[in-house]
Amino acid sequence: MFENLSEKLQRIFKNLKGEGKLTEANMEAALREIRIALLEADVHFRVVRQFLEDVRRKALGQEVLTSFSPAQQVIKIVRDELVKMLGSHQSRLRFSNEPPTTMLLVGLQGSGKTTTTGKLARMLSREGHSPLMVSVDVYRPAAREQLAVIGRQLGIPVYEGAASDPLELARAARREAALSGRDVLLVDTAGRLHIDDQLMNELEQLKKLLAPTEVLFVADAMTGQDAVRSAEEFHKRLGITGVILTKMDGDARGGAALSIRSVTGQPIKLVGTGERFDALEAFHPDRIASRILGMGDVLSIIEKVEQAMDQRKAEEMQRKLLENEFTLEDFRDQLRQLRKLGPLESLLSMVPQVGPLKGLKNVEIDEKEITRVVAIIDSMTPQERANHMIINGSRRRRIARGSGTTVQEVNRLLKEYAQMRKMMKSFSGGLLGKRMGKFKWPPFPGLQPPA
Repeated sequence: MFENLSEKLQRIFKNLKGEGKLTEANMEAALREIRIALLEADVHFRVVRQFLEDVRRKALGQEVLTSFSPAQQVIKIVRDELVKMLGSHQSRLRFSNEPPTTMLLVGLQGSGKTTTTGKLARMLSREGHSPLMVSVDVYRPAAREQLAVIGRQLGIPVYEGAASDPLELARAARREAALSGRDVLLVDTAGRLHIDDQLMNELEQLKKLLAPTEVLFVADAMTGQDAVRSAEEFHKRLGITGVILTKMDGDARGGAALSIRSVTGQPIKLVGTGERFDALEAFHPDRIASRILGMGDVLSIIEKVEQAMDQRKAEEMQRKLLENEFTLEDFRDQLRQLRKLGPLESLLSMVPQVGPLKGLKNVEIDEKEITRVVAIIDSMTPQERANHMIINGSRRRRIARGSGTTVQEVNRLLKEYAQMRKMMKSFSGGLLGKRMGKFKWPPFPGLQPPA
């Protein structure tokens, strides 16, 4: 989402580093470029103005102007101010001392409230909570049925009820949550295509009835400044406690994410990063700021890997790599684990854009290639997966037929696998630095070289 803004800011800082020393003149020129970059990214003009004032005040201080590396100092200041703009620190969901905790999800129609309700329920369930979901949207056709379907897919209960009044539905759902021992009630509310008094009056009544611990405004990041204006209006009428930004994996300019906290004064708590139900993540202002400036988000990569990878399997894999026992079956298992991390493009977007890693942001990934590789290995016998050397011409033809691929694709996989074994042997021998140049792209199937 922040790709264009990130590229422009990195270009500005590169030019700044090229200056012999930092002066008020070249600093003002850099600030003008930053202003244009932020406005083009659809950041709210009031937020841009305040941001530039804060950066200017700190960047033109005597300590920066006389420092050994003023350009780096300015980059640090910009990063600090970006973090401040985004919220300074991670803001977690709050829970009531007396269950059930009620969370009201509000927002305009089409922002993704119902899907987000399911994602949030899944996340809370994985964290040890027992959520109950209810939809009080009695206006949109099949809205309640949609949440019921999501609940069945996730194995999380949904209170359906027979009432047609939103307040009665909410009251009954809270009673059901208390009686069934559910500690969190997620209320998916109705939306409109625009803000109107009927919608707001109903939401105000729901808030008064339920006294929710969290009033979460669900905003579509793709709508840009419309999301910011809506959030501001909802906050005036309801007093929202946090924001969930959906579709953060899209190609919008990112202005909503950078503006919404400053305009409303309320933190972004969660972000939706894809269509899958596990694609809901905590919002870390410092990590987002680092990604915008091309510094990467290594902590988020580590967290994703820890969530997806089995520790015992990882230790066993490490042993096999060190002892050169890495088989095709192990290769297939690694690819399956890789798929659990989510879209590979989103992972590469978190890699620091420095040094030899800089080109990775232009890498194109064919997810279908990984599926084809897994299908080829699945078509092999256990003996073939354990010892690739026995796979002769007739076996390759059989494997190709069984996997719906060609003999050439089977040959390519075996060649890449053999190359990977050599590379792994180099890892274990401590000769990585000397030998990496001998191995051709790609490091794993589906990865195409930078343009």
